[in-house]
Amino acid sequence: MLLAQPGSIGPLRLRNRVVMAPMGTNYSTTDGLSTERDKLYYAERARGGVAMIMTEAMVVTEHARPHHNSLCVYHDRFIPGLASIVEAIKNHGALVCGQLNHRGALLRRSVLDMEPVGPSPWKNPNTGDAVRPLTVPEIAEIQKLFVAAARRLWQAGYDGVELHAGNGYLFQQFLTPRINRRTDRYGGSFDNRARLLLETVARVKDALPDFPLVVRLSAREFCEGSYTEAEIVELARRLERGGVAALDVSGGSNESPQLSKYCIQPPSFPRGCLAPYSRPIKQAVSIPVLIAGRLVEPEDAEAVLREGCADFVSIGRALYADPHWCLKAFGRVRAPIRKCIACNVCYERLTLEKDVSCVHNPMIGTEFEALEHAEPQLFPKLRARRPRRVLVLGAGVSGVEAARVLAARGHQVEIWEKSARAGGQMPLAVAAPDKKEVEPIWSYRWGQVRRLNVPVKTGIAATARAVREFRPDFVIVATGARPGPAPFDTSALDPAVRVMHAWDYLGDPQRVPAGAQVTVIGGGMVGIEAADLLTEREARVTVIEILAALAQGMPRNNRLEILERLERKHATLLAGTWIESARGRTLAVRAHDGAPRTLDVGDHLVIATGPQPDREAVATVEAAGVPYALAGDCYRTGDFLTCLRDAWMVALSVDHRFRETRAAERTFACGGAVES
Repeated sequence: MLLAQPGSIGPLRLRNRVVMAPMGTNYSTTDGLSTERDKLYYAERARGGVAMIMTEAMVVTEHARPHHNSLCVYHDRFIPGLASIVEAIKNHGALVCGQLNHRGALLRRSVLDMEPVGPSPWKNPNTGDAVRPLTVPEIAEIQKLFVAAARRLWQAGYDGVELHAGNGYLFQQFLTPRINRRTDRYGGSFDNRARLLLETVARVKDALPDFPLVVRLSAREFCEGSYTEAEIVELARRLERGGVAALDVSGGSNESPQLSKYCIQPPSFPRGCLAPYSRPIKQAVSIPVLIAGRLVEPEDAEAVLREGCADFVSIGRALYADPHWCLKAFGRVRAPIRKCIACNVCYERLTLEKDVSCVHNPMIGTEFEALEHAEPQLFPKLRARRPRRVLVLGAGVSGVEAARVLAARGHQVEIWEKSARAGGQMPLAVAAPDKKEVEPIWSYRWGQVRRLNVPVKTGIAATARAVREFRPDFVIVATGARPGPAPFDTSALDPAVRVMHAWDYLGDPQRVPAGAQVTVIGGGMVGIEAADLLTEREARVTVIEILAALAQGMPRNNRLEILERLERKHATLLAGTWIESARGRTLAVRAHDGAPRTLDVGDHLVIATGPQPDREAVATVEAAGVPYALAGDCYRTGDFLTCLRDAWMVALSVDHRFRETRAAERTFACGGAVES
């Protein structure tokens, strides 16, 4: 594989062609100090085989914090903690490069009262905050701050430094004519717009001539009024002449969901989507080029290298999902890769000031993410000292994940599923357009369970007697959820109007003929995805949602794209609207502004209100007198993240819970396991 071959960036020798992209975590303290969690996170990815890690963007001044818990490097007090991260990474044979950033106009007053500053008066599209233009003395001070921060990285033992000049941040704001309207030496011509970056590069190289310097660029902004391909290629040439060791190519801008989708791509974007835009840059310079952009599987990365679009690949979200991506890609770990599904929950959590997590890898940033816990079947010596007999009720994602972990740790596991097939809600999750990328959530776990020879019995209704006869030490109830009822009385509707739940439609789209007129009640994620599939089949769709915004549970990049697609297909989207009554073929609705309306229901009414936990099996298990725990939607309805985290950790808890007396466990399980 080209991917497995060593390569060089300046004086640095990399063991393969995979560089971990700089991605935020919010694992640090509110003062910007590193934590043990930071070390665990970075060390596991170094152990997983990447050649070099770009640690997350660190700010060069206390006046430019992007998040409450982001790493910082604007003072010498941060050096010891960063040095400990470097040591943890290098202990596993990877190199480490630190990215430096100033968000400029994209700073948020809501985060530590940061003042947005930039080249010219502007408005932050994400927040509406006014942007104050920087003075020339302030520009010179910021350049000094970058030099000082780079020196701290060198003192902490980093192998190199990267300046973030892409994705809509300060350097890019100066570079793009649509934002930079200055009339001094930092605005106007291309030479002037590029001056801030080129001067900063020169200052860093003068101060640290032997410290390899990388620059990240957005090859395109993907909007009107931006810099041209010729300009970004010329900038690449000038950066090479300025002593830059490599160029790290991304795209878009994080200033708005419309543009950030080119940085943090939704599942509709093709694999390797930015590679064509890096090719002109690669052809223009002789220094190495790194490329990012939906590189999910080793084949994606291999294709980018083979086609000559880059020398190294910058792997981001795929390493959230699986820190051992490289070892698995190179055949050194015999287990399937957990493929990133581009759900963008990771990015959304950062935007909401939460610690980063991953629906496919909910143990990210914890000790349980280690290979021994993630792939326990590879470590026979670490199996449970006293294997237990465990019954899992439910063969959906949660049940299968619990069975995977338990069986791999040596427990005797069997799965019972009351329906005729395994999979739970997975067929619904992949039914809508662009949702096929979600499929690895299931196939990774199902494949592991089959390889571990876990018996799976379908079409079996658990009874207390059957559970007792199985003689389990413990039961995991993972029976999922059931559709919620309609939020209003539908009995007065015309019998010709077909009423169904969104789950029924997503499970069998043929239930609604092409071109039908359909009203969807509920504009959450399920309702919007049902509407998306309906419009793909030429249906005329109206979506009614009582909340003020549609698809609130969906990460914003993905949310904006699907809503724009529905609008292009002329779907009627009514947020902040509730239904007062239903009669005949009409709905009486009222908006939050108080204006009543009457709407034609159409041919079909699709109910997409929230599901409810299915706890029917709890009484059965309690009657059998066996200790149990709930996992997934039957405990509390949520998403893949909550379901898989529940299942993984409940499975690990089996090794520990039998330290108590069986009587005490049974009392706890029967008395307190169900939350009302």
